[in-house]
Amino acid sequence: PDFGCYCAQVRSLDPKINFVVLIHPVEMKRRLATGRMSHLCLQGSYLIQGQDYSQNRLVNELIDDPEYYSVILSPGPTSINLSGLVENQKTNLFPKNKKLRIFVIDGTWATAGKMIRQSENLKNLPRICFSPSVPSNFRVRKQPKPHCYSTIEAIHHIIDLLGESQDFAVHERAHDKLLKVFNYMVERQLHFIEDSHARLGFSYRREAN
Repeated sequence: PDFGCYCAQVRSLDPKINFVVLIHPVEMKRRLATGRMSHLCLQGSYLIQGQDYSQNRLVNELIDDPEYYSVILSPGPTSINLSGLVENQKTNLFPKNKKLRIFVIDGTWATAGKMIRQSENLKNLPRICFSPSVPSNFRVRKQPKPHCYSTIEAIHHIIDLLGESQDFAVHERAHDKLLKVFNYMVERQLHFIEDSHARLGFSYRREAN
């Protein structure tokens, strides 16, 4: 529906990092899928649907591309927490002779973990993560915990943390375009919910009388 459309708010940007969003089939059907929203904003990004990517030709080509150093955004005991690193450490974290490519899983927390476990080609990728500084603003979908970020919020925060090391001018805040379209969608949905409740309440009182 026109009410849920956020196309007019989408603004393109080049984050100097290549993002590959691996989206679960169920998530692909959702109007509020922020992985798709991220893909629309990020120049050169990929949006690839699937569950087990072990034999996915495009994913394997992207991982094997010699011009890029690939990592995956995924918390865990072997994951490097970017939030605890100073700028010099971030700069030296990845090979200087390669561009950075980050794989991001877009699904529920349960399906995201399963996607990585099933995909043999993703298991060996170096893992990165971060410690959220503020709660998620995704107030129209239930999150397991307040600091569980949506895909687009996570990508925005990764750019915040790694942008300078990849020659992206973080201080210019061009990546805030991601949050602009995301927050617009959230506010529109909240308005719709409040309006629906108001109209239903009015209808109920009329019937009761």
